[in-house]
Amino acid sequence: MSESPEHPARLAVGVVGAGKVGAVLGAALARAGHQVVAVSAVSQQSRDRAEDLLPGVPVRTVPEVVEAAELVLLAVPDDALADLARGLSTTGVWQAGQIVAHTSGRHGANVLDPVRTHHAFPIALHPAMTFTGTALDLERLPDCCFGVTADERVLPIAAALVLDMGAEPVTIAEEDRIAYHCALAHGSNHLVTLTSQAMQILDSAGVDQPAHVLRPLLAAALDNALRLRDAALTGPVARGDVGTVRTHLQVLQERVPDVVTTYRALATATAARAVESGRLRPDLAGPVLDALADPRSEQ
Repeated sequence: MSESPEHPARLAVGVVGAGKVGAVLGAALARAGHQVVAVSAVSQQSRDRAEDLLPGVPVRTVPEVVEAAELVLLAVPDDALADLARGLSTTGVWQAGQIVAHTSGRHGANVLDPVRTHHAFPIALHPAMTFTGTALDLERLPDCCFGVTADERVLPIAAALVLDMGAEPVTIAEEDRIAYHCALAHGSNHLVTLTSQAMQILDSAGVDQPAHVLRPLLAAALDNALRLRDAALTGPVARGDVGTVRTHLQVLQERVPDVVTTYRALATATAARAVESGRLRPDLAGPVLDALADPRSEQ
């Protein structure tokens, strides 16, 4: 293989880990004209997924997958990446000129440092979306961004691979990788928790179809927040309506006490941001913050 990375029209791709992400990205690369030559799959579920999304691709051991590939896609858990790269390095299977990509959001390219000693090129390609592990994900990729981290001379290859999969590359510096991943986890995972809690409160109010009630409200709020950031804030906290906040705390304590802590934390953060953005006067924010900090507000 060449010592300088280029972007051939077609790469031999090996997928290490036929989980929901690895199998889908392998299928996306195959659809773009690359050839998936081998895949590793340990569980029966992974084998079934590989058969569905990568039909005809042989299932091999991890070293065999690496040996067969020009592009190795490591779709394994975050905590396994460093040990995997280091362990394979001791076996000598990495090849000069090989492109080694992982799909972790938390890690940049440096977690794959062991491949550099073999003159291979590490890159981080993290798709900012959730995966079902089915063909449905392939249709969602064109709306998806990938957080891309790589050495400067390799960045064009990383970006080209993302574009091949129909998605949009966004360059993330190595030192910013954890902040990038934290933002995605905070925004998406906690949104699920928040939505589930809102549905739980509606359940307690006897609403038969809480999702039907919340969907247009949450969709509009999300759209507004993405366009306007803090300027999209509405509601009793942003208005300084301390009476409403107190009644909210009381009913939460009575009906769904497990939600009180979340409400307090988010309402406090909302008040602070509303003041900072000029949407809430400090003299109105004070009583709201006092109510949120006072356990007696729930009584």
